[in-house]
Amino acid sequence: MSVLLVIAAHPDDEILGVGATIAKRTSAGDTAFVLILGEGQTSRWEKRKNAPAEEVAQLHKDSIAAAQTIGYTEIYFENLPDNRFDSVDLLDIVKTIETYIKRLQPNVIYTHHAHDLNIDHRITCEAVLTAARPIGDYPVTELYAFETVSSTEWNFGDKNTVFCPNVFVDIEHQFQIKCEAMKKYKSELCDFPHPRSLKMLEYHAGKWGGTVGRKYAEAFELIRKVE
Repeated sequence: MSVLLVIAAHPDDEILGVGATIAKRTSAGDTAFVLILGEGQTSRWEKRKNAPAEEVAQLHKDSIAAAQTIGYTEIYFENLPDNRFDSVDLLDIVKTIETYIKRLQPNVIYTHHAHDLNIDHRITCEAVLTAARPIGDYPVTELYAFETVSSTEWNFGDKNTVFCPNVFVDIEHQFQIKCEAMKKYKSELCDFPHPRSLKMLEYHAGKWGGTVGRKYAEAFELIRKVE
């Protein structure tokens, strides 16, 4: 069995991008952990210090409930400043991730796409690639990038950097688990037609499922695999 580590920038990314796949893999016997680097929400206020501490605390409680719904063994928070990862030395983020890789010894890592609109997502991906570089006795043999709705599809820049998945996971029997996990995020789940609405999550799952002849799927870019 494998040890999986999802490294996400914000609370709910670990559900939006890979929630159903983790539910499927943990039900088959794999062990999954999630590291959430950012605190979430504080960028919604003009100044970070104005964000109510109780709202951030509730968001983390929602994260724990969502993680339990999916089947994560443990969830870790690093509380980096929301949408301000570019104010933190990249080396510090890399070393933080290295600490978790050394401790948890994951065989498989899932993280953000390198060209998401969100700056925290992009920095997370860069830091993960650096921390999981194949030197010495490294444990990570598979590395995947996931799509994060309301970020990945909103980068209308260079068309050569668009999310182009080449790995698809059939999640027909896990899609509802993903939805139940997202319902735990009361502050993040939105009304249709927002990308983080349940209806749009079903649309995305159906789109990727139809791409490979399945009802629902989650899609990934394979970054590296060593056999």
